[in-house]
Amino acid sequence: MAQLDPPLANRIALVTGASRGLGKAIALALAEAGADVVVNYHTQAEAAHSVAHAIRAMGRRAVVIHADVSRSADVDHLVSSTEQELGPVGILVNNAGIAKILPADQVTEEIWNEFLRVNLTSVFLVTQRVLPAMRAARWGRLIHLSSIAAQYGGIVGPHYSASKAGILGLMRSYASQYAKEGITSNAIAPALVETDMTAAIPKDYMSRIPVGHSGAPEEVGRLAVLLAQSDFITGQTLNPNGGMYPT
Repeated sequence: MAQLDPPLANRIALVTGASRGLGKAIALALAEAGADVVVNYHTQAEAAHSVAHAIRAMGRRAVVIHADVSRSADVDHLVSSTEQELGPVGILVNNAGIAKILPADQVTEEIWNEFLRVNLTSVFLVTQRVLPAMRAARWGRLIHLSSIAAQYGGIVGPHYSASKAGILGLMRSYASQYAKEGITSNAIAPALVETDMTAAIPKDYMSRIPVGHSGAPEEVGRLAVLLAQSDFITGQTLNPNGGMYPT
């Protein structure tokens, strides 16, 4: 019996902020499902190359590209290099982002602008850059990493919550505009998944998780694969949050 190709075979995936945490888990999960992957990073070069090595060990192609995705010139370099090395992007995972716990009265205009630029403007810039190729192919998957903080505030602060809430608005707009062109747009809004970013969250906050434990990055990776495979799910926010439903 002939062996079937994996579900995402011949698809090119670009994962921003893929050197560690959720981005790493998503990149590996997409590769396991058959995709070739661009591992984007900003500061963690060695970690990014390690992820690419693991992807190549699965028999997939992997390219490591440095870019600050909050800067339009870097985004153009990232996508142009991807197209030259692997081909047009079919699956985009907007994962790159920052977090810093701050009380509302300590959020300055400078901090506010930085979080909007890194967490939200980056999503807009990369998505706009890959959309022409997706529209030409009449196939594309836009997957945006938001947060439960977008839905109920959280403890990081208004700068973070607002930037992550903006992602949900962008996601829905892209979903409604491009559904008839074979392009889906969805978000994943995790809560307390074990990453470097959540390491700073007070331990007593973990007791609020109804299932009694934090999540694994691989949970989010599996959801990304689900969204990448589906041509019917669009405009939705998936919530891996251990039962911490928005209040």
